Amino acid sequence: MAERFLDKVYGVEGADEARSLYDDWASSYDSEVADNGYATPTRCAKALALIARRDTELLDFGCGTGLSGKAFREAGFTTIDGMDLSPQMLEQARTKKIYRNLTAIDADGKLPFRRGAYQAIAAVGVIGSGAAPLSLFDQLFNSLGPGGLFVFSFNDHTLKDPTFEARVSDAFLAGEAKIRHREYGPHLPARKMKSIVYILEKQ
Repeated sequence: MAERFLDKVYGVEGADEARSLYDDWASSYDSEVADNGYATPTRCAKALALIARRDTELLDFGCGTGLSGKAFREAGFTTIDGMDLSPQMLEQARTKKIYRNLTAIDADGKLPFRRGAYQAIAAVGVIGSGAAPLSLFDQLFNSLGPGGLFVFSFNDHTLKDPTFEARVSDAFLAGEAKIRHREYGPHLPARKMKSIVYILEKQ
């Protein structure tokens, strides 16, 4: 019987532990999340497609095996780069032939692109419990130029900590961001888990 990782992921702490878990999970990730009805990537892609041009240069940050990139491609986006901290996940993403470029990143390093390089950045299931810390929100959002779009999701585990939604509210109230989309809906239906999908526009 294949090892199941969904029960482990929300307890992961730190970049090294996360990289190790996702490397081990890479070969079975797609099938395990599919068995649970993983809906958030498609929700993110469909929402972005209502706002952004299809030729928008899009960064799929924390792309994993490429499921989010696949959803964006199916929604019509044509220029997608992917970045992830797990080399084994990136190898799986490469087989999908979706991305213009794929880049391995260091969780403790600077983002490997200049401010304004992308018109849209996606972080689908990337920020939150068992994943990247809230500080990544600021790093990614601040790397957008004016008018840039940031699409991301917070699942139910993450929403238990009010600081994540509070950071979005702070960006809106400070005039840093316009909320273009916010929807609470299916995440992993087989586990009765939901997520909020956000799209913010940099002001």
